Amino acid sequence: MYQTLADPKTSCCMDITATLNQIMSLNVEDRILLVQAIWDSIATEQAYPELTDQQKQELDRRITDSQANPDNVMTWQEIRASIRNQE
Repeated sequence: MYQTLADPKTSCCMDITATLNQIMSLNVEDRILLVQAIWDSIATEQAYPELTDQQKQELDRRITDSQANPDNVMTWQEIRASIRNQE
């Protein structure tokens, strides 16, 4: 199902299936810590995926809307209250 990936740092191969099996054997707390560590390593490298044209257009739309309606905002407390009222 998964492929074997080459690790450019060690010139060795990594079996994704075996790695995932090892990860799945960890408890949830440790898996969350692992995901956080992976995410932090990605952020450190500033390896961000390219935005699609659709994503760029949506961001442009939101910026334009924000600039046109600077008072159309909600505080975090208002958002949280709104969510709680939906429950």
